Amino acid sequence: MKESRFLKIAPFHDLLTHFRFFVNLRSNEGIYHTLILFRLAEPDSDSFGEDHMSRKDKGVRQLYAMESTCPHLGADMSHADIEEYDIGIVAVCPWHRYDFNLRTGESVTGMRTCTYAVETRRDERGEEITWLETPEDGSGWRLVELRPVSEEFADPPLPLIDMFGLLPADEAPDEPIVPVKDAPATLMQWAVLILNTPNPMLKVERTRHAVRLFQTGQLKNVGHQALNVPRPPDIPPRHASYMRNIVTPAKAGKKKSRVSMLHALANIEQWAWDIMVRFGPEHRDLPPAFFSDFAKMALDESKHFTLLTSRLAALSPSTPYGSLPVHAGLWDSARATFSSLRARLAIIHLVHEARGLDVNPLTIAKFARAGDEESVKALEVIHADEVTHVTTGHRWFTWLCKRQGVDPVATFREEVRKGFSGELKGPFNTEARERAGMTPAFYERLRGELDMVVSPVEVGPDEGCEEGGKVTVAYERYFIFLLL
Repeated sequence: MKESRFLKIAPFHDLLTHFRFFVNLRSNEGIYHTLILFRLAEPDSDSFGEDHMSRKDKGVRQLYAMESTCPHLGADMSHADIEEYDIGIVAVCPWHRYDFNLRTGESVTGMRTCTYAVETRRDERGEEITWLETPEDGSGWRLVELRPVSEEFADPPLPLIDMFGLLPADEAPDEPIVPVKDAPATLMQWAVLILNTPNPMLKVERTRHAVRLFQTGQLKNVGHQALNVPRPPDIPPRHASYMRNIVTPAKAGKKKSRVSMLHALANIEQWAWDIMVRFGPEHRDLPPAFFSDFAKMALDESKHFTLLTSRLAALSPSTPYGSLPVHAGLWDSARATFSSLRARLAIIHLVHEARGLDVNPLTIAKFARAGDEESVKALEVIHADEVTHVTTGHRWFTWLCKRQGVDPVATFREEVRKGFSGELKGPFNTEARERAGMTPAFYERLRGELDMVVSPVEVGPDEGCEEGGKVTVAYERYFIFLLL
């Protein structure tokens, strides 16, 4: 194999926290490959022990990499079973039990997937570094994401959401995570159920449960190609306890204190679930990887909400989530992209979310100056995740442009010109944006020509306007937000 075909991934020591990792690669041509890197435990050592980490004679590492989806029907292989067959060590698809040799990619069924060699080499300082063979269908490959696959035994437990972190939802029914009647059987059905769940705690728990079912093959069907796919709500419901403090964007005010900033950050929206179920039935050619990517995003955002409400409870138990004014302006902005997947990806994920990459470091610095190390840790996790979310938006925007035979940069700029108001303002976090695929050609010297005010939306007292009436939304305002 040619030396140039190998890419440095990470110090081997960094792979000891988990046994599986998502490896997201992007080429100079804008081609994406998402792989799963498997690290098998060595039989003579404890993979998480200090003795294992300090041994000078590491021996042969059991490291394997393969495409992240099954070539049969595109199932996510991140939770594949690892078994030993006569043909060698295999990964078994969680959906339909197709097996693939981790070294050759061959299956006893005659099917085959792409596998990639993984090596460890010592650098000039003697540190053991992991290198990965790159795909052949592109050049200039770079690592854009190395993320551990969630494993219950390895992940630190998330803080619990309780009455101290949330307002008591006085109208919240005592509902189980899985409905007793008409339990969802597809990812699309779960998406609509979660969007229609008013209680944020139950919404988080249902998100965790649904994504787990999907990743482990207990949901056999995405469901976007069914004849009667359920439709998402145009305005996701919220309990009255939370609706009382939803105001228009003009009345939300500036978030200056740490508590008010955390509160604003925890203001849940539902882009990831909405984009799957709103556009999946209209784009029946979307591959399963699209739904896997946005399911991971939904899971991230449930984690973010939990981290932030926990910090709210610790800093100010008297002002739990729901007790301070927030607005739903960005959801109203998303309504303007209901008719176009390309516009949704451009405006929401590559403008608004990308703007988050610019302002997150400033927010983290403010908490750091206040000596709030725990909040800084939570915000750093959120920022790292949101880089991958912009990457997801870029990946699927460029995929859609390729299917439609249009240039991604020119098309993005046209979508912004039509669907955004005013100039895309810096300063830009060029490093984080570039990691996510957003080179300066996308956003520099770009101005939207949309009228400042979108057509007014008629709302009542329960939908964010104290007296009822009309709410207007200005696109150029950006508020840090979380996306379920």
